[in-house]
Amino acid sequence: MKSTMYVRYDCAGKVGYGILERDTIRELDGNFLAGATATGRTIRLADARLLAPVEPSKVIAIGLNYKSHLGERPARAYPGIFLKLPSSIVGTEDPIIFPPEAEIIHYEGEMVVVMGKKAKSITEADVHDHIFGVTCGNDVSERIWQKNDLQWFRAKGADTFAPLGPAVVRGLDYNDLQVTTRLNGEVRQSQRTKDLLFSVANLVGYICRFVTLLPGDLIYTGTPGTTKPMNPGDTVEVEVEGVGILRNKVVGPAV
Repeated sequence: MKSTMYVRYDCAGKVGYGILERDTIRELDGNFLAGATATGRTIRLADARLLAPVEPSKVIAIGLNYKSHLGERPARAYPGIFLKLPSSIVGTEDPIIFPPEAEIIHYEGEMVVVMGKKAKSITEADVHDHIFGVTCGNDVSERIWQKNDLQWFRAKGADTFAPLGPAVVRGLDYNDLQVTTRLNGEVRQSQRTKDLLFSVANLVGYICRFVTLLPGDLIYTGTPGTTKPMNPGDTVEVEVEGVGILRNKVVGPAV
């Protein structure tokens, strides 16, 4: 199956949806998640700013889903789930803002699943038909808050802590894609999604037993290997094979 790259963009102050083909965006007449069709018009990528490709109702994330990230911790019997906030989402090239009072923020490069159909209590065999595609994500985390707070509200859900993009790609084998994270050009994480402890089918099947997943909802599937701090001035890139590069610069706290 040929893969297709779907984007959301701003061009001259107008937000639209399209299909990205090299340096050209083929305009769609609406949200690709709703079955939009091509208008016949095109836009140069250079004339547009890519936005986070979807606006989800919920952002679900998975912890400890690669053996390489477990360290000496035992494997879990079921997925470790937590929530990020839709308001924490930013697109590629948007800044990650180092929050006031934050001390240690880490990158966590991940493949992110984008739901395409409503899913509630579906079987794992049916999961593939409910997924629209995948994209790149960065589960930015403040480690002190993560350790000390009652919930991970600040640590995982602060503004700009969920970079996403640049495109949602349909037609990839998400069960075996390379995930790579670079900090200032240096590779810091690299592993294939075939090494996920809980596969995409496992995750979606488990999650939708408890909550209804809607089109556009996101599942950050977990980060491989070890993570290290990011500081203002750093640039972090997350690349998922076949999707592209999600690039964000860390900046000091907003004034």
